[in-house]
Amino acid sequence: MSWVHDPAFAADQPFGPQTLPYGVVDDGSGPRVAVRVGDHALPLHTVADHLGDVAELVTGASLDPLLAATRTEWSELRSRLMDLVGASATPGNARLVPLTQVRTPLPFTVGDYVDFYCSRHHAENVGRIMRPDGEPLLPNWTHLPVGYHGRSGTVVVSGTDVVRPHGQRRGNPLPHFGPTGRLDVEAEVGFVCGGPVSRRVKTSDVADHIFGVVLVNDWSARDIQGWEYQPLGPFLGKSFATSVSAWVTPLDALAVARVAVPDPGHPRLPYLVEDSPWGLDLRLSVSWNGTVVARPQFADMAYSCAQQLAHMTVNGATVRPGDLFASGTVSGAERDQRGCFLELSWGGRDQITLADGVTRTFLEDGDTVVISASAPGEDGSVVGLAEVAGTVLPAAED
Repeated sequence: MSWVHDPAFAADQPFGPQTLPYGVVDDGSGPRVAVRVGDHALPLHTVADHLGDVAELVTGASLDPLLAATRTEWSELRSRLMDLVGASATPGNARLVPLTQVRTPLPFTVGDYVDFYCSRHHAENVGRIMRPDGEPLLPNWTHLPVGYHGRSGTVVVSGTDVVRPHGQRRGNPLPHFGPTGRLDVEAEVGFVCGGPVSRRVKTSDVADHIFGVVLVNDWSARDIQGWEYQPLGPFLGKSFATSVSAWVTPLDALAVARVAVPDPGHPRLPYLVEDSPWGLDLRLSVSWNGTVVARPQFADMAYSCAQQLAHMTVNGATVRPGDLFASGTVSGAERDQRGCFLELSWGGRDQITLADGVTRTFLEDGDTVVISASAPGEDGSVVGLAEVAGTVLPAAED
């Protein structure tokens, strides 16, 4: 029996001993690195004496030193923590803090931020909505992970309110300027990078450069995006806010969830070929004002995190500790698996009915969206990814 007495700290619960995600908590005395155990946080400076040489990586106010460490050190720390939380007696000065009593700031310094577009179902749906008379997929899509560079400065932690953005929108004959009328979400999975600064990362070396996984909501202003994105791609329609989980689930916790990505129907270029599968069997849930409106399946994604990272660096670009890249909207073949409201409403044509009978097409002021996810773990356990939540605030006055 573990010394951790928390019903949520069990193998059949998402944040049991099989998960142990890392974050930062602040109970009023300053931020401290912690590991999540059920509905509590364990500040790691309280158990530093039990962590050996890796203690110095997690006794500060940020995950930055841990991200800059090596895969060997990440594995050693996780092993020591699993032993600690599984012990029958309370180790040393260990102290559990209820999550309801702490603030959870953004746990690491975000470096470069890249967002991909790697769900075939999403790309085909968007193509049909935006280009109804053309081919849903452009010729490059099945050959490379399409992506763009976002703004790291507007990556915010879960729970941060999102202000409705202003921008240009299509008009006749001239464009309009003002708050977006088509504010949307994108349910995504994000990968937090770590390890040595590197270029041209091979798919076989991905585990040395991805520390862990978060959920991402890449908020999108569809009317602003639709006017500006041709020919260079997303800009102001995306850069105003990207929300991420407050807790980072270690990549090691998802070993059982690894699956092969779907066959593209033609050979991959050599640098995108995997010698072992790096797709992930993650089951997402998108809740809109308390109503679950979609359950996307990440196993459907056309490209894995290893292929994305290999493509991101194949031209000589670096990957550094703290860099973040996201999968792009996760969508499936069925209507209730679509990970954004552009798809769910089919470009605003169809109403989405919430539990209280209210209908929506896109987000209105005061709406709250929560994205959660889980994955299969060892011996039938459940591995959790911490939720990412946000509420829409009215646009700022001119």
